[in-house]
Amino acid sequence: MTATTSTSPTGEQFVITLGAARATITELAAALREFSIGGVDLTEPYPEQSTPPFANGIVLMPWPNRIEDAVWQLDGTPQQLAITEPDKNNALHGLLRYTAYRLIERDESSVTLGAIVFPQHGYPFHLDTTVRYELVEDGLNVTHQVRNVSAAKAPVAIGTHPFLTIGDVPSEDLQLTVYAATRFEVDARLNPIREIDVDGPNYDLRPGRPVKDLQLDDAFGGLITVDGVSAVLRAPDGREVRLLQDDNHPFVQVFTTRDFPKKGGKGLAVAVEPMTAPPNAFNSGIGVRWIEPGDSWTVAWGIRYSA
Repeated sequence: MTATTSTSPTGEQFVITLGAARATITELAAALREFSIGGVDLTEPYPEQSTPPFANGIVLMPWPNRIEDAVWQLDGTPQQLAITEPDKNNALHGLLRYTAYRLIERDESSVTLGAIVFPQHGYPFHLDTTVRYELVEDGLNVTHQVRNVSAAKAPVAIGTHPFLTIGDVPSEDLQLTVYAATRFEVDARLNPIREIDVDGPNYDLRPGRPVKDLQLDDAFGGLITVDGVSAVLRAPDGREVRLLQDDNHPFVQVFTTRDFPKKGGKGLAVAVEPMTAPPNAFNSGIGVRWIEPGDSWTVAWGIRYSA
């Protein structure tokens, strides 16, 4: 494992390797900037001199996705967060998106980074967080831990924003399966209205759907995983990238864009984002973990590749 100091807008780059597997983790937002096995990209890479496009690979803490109007209630008192999605008037992707993580531990095949959530307007809690990336022979394990160092119990939800791919196959030729029985219907600002059964081919991804046919920015629930697998991205030749989620991750966001920056221009990409809570969780209460002072919470997800 090597680490190099860089003028990159994502800070220091932590490279880990194990056999044919290689990953690069950034100091900024502890983002997974690159991940490949045998030279095949399994997450969408982006250049070192670029910021993460569409939040690619970043850690979402202490909430994933959106908080409607950037306001939530704490014991009946409104908490006003910064509006970080101005076009939709929401607070987006937590409080560590532009935070530099510190190095805690590293070896050739793993790296652990940490960052502090300090008390601030809209979130008066103090958290010590870590994320560990560890390569295994056929993939990557990711473990998040958050410890509440506040004097009061703190609400926490966790997410990550990987764009999955099989890099030598055009995204248009890939098929996505997500083992989710429900979805969150949303308003024009992508805030959830209600959780309903998946209905029809646009949202029922359990049989598998061509990525080229998808136009989604939707949260899904009702996951029924087999050996922890929540989603599968499949190539025509049978190769698969599988997303793993532990029991603390009962939700997943699927986001497609035709404007992802790729070599040769913009193209199709699909993010499949493990989440411990759905959008607007601080208001709905769904999936929020209240951590007592001094206590910790550990959650995990991963990626596997079969050639």
